[in-house]
Amino acid sequence: MTTPFDENDAPHKSGFFARLRSSFLTGIVVILPIAMTIWLVWTFVGWVDGFVLPLIPSTIQPEKYIGINLRGVGMIIFLIFTILVGWIAKGLMGRSLLRIAENLVSRMPVVRSIYSGVKQIAETVFAQTERSFEKACLIEYPRRGIWAIGFISTTAKGEVAGSAPTTSPLVGVFVPTTPNPTSGFLLFFPTDDIIELEMSVEDAAKLVISAGLVYPNPKDPSQPPEE
Repeated sequence: MTTPFDENDAPHKSGFFARLRSSFLTGIVVILPIAMTIWLVWTFVGWVDGFVLPLIPSTIQPEKYIGINLRGVGMIIFLIFTILVGWIAKGLMGRSLLRIAENLVSRMPVVRSIYSGVKQIAETVFAQTERSFEKACLIEYPRRGIWAIGFISTTAKGEVAGSAPTTSPLVGVFVPTTPNPTSGFLLFFPTDDIIELEMSVEDAAKLVISAGLVYPNPKDPSQPPEE
């Protein structure tokens, strides 16, 4: 007498559940980055709206004319305002007003420190595109025999370049931390001690963020290509 579920059906059931689990995990891998990206963008737009819209007089609030609280209106206003300020700041009158305002701020002991620091960060991150990292590299850090990924910034200049007794020019290398590549260490290495990588800065950043789990090119470049 046979039962509805024979022992021979066990491998089929286990194979079915394995395929079901594999499909579920694949779906998570596909959905999670998309969902996180949408959530982050949605949250950021809402944060900008919450900051900008209260500054607009109630008589000209977009919600009064649209009838609904449409997310993203504050973001659009912020972008238009930023572009307008940038356009004015590039002109002669804008530069003069900016110079007067900076002279006024420089006389305030606490405010000038905050302003100069924020301005320096903003110019480095947003305005000075030529200061972006040039290439990814390998350096021996924190000691000989241990290799770390770094990003070449610029050739050392001034007192830093002339103070260290090296046989080759010093180069600034930013060594990021995992999994947050925005923090790290600024180190200066002789160019002879730096191995430049062919991978892009973006691919090297992915490698650092993933703690070595995501390689842009998993094949060994020293191996001949497969036929």
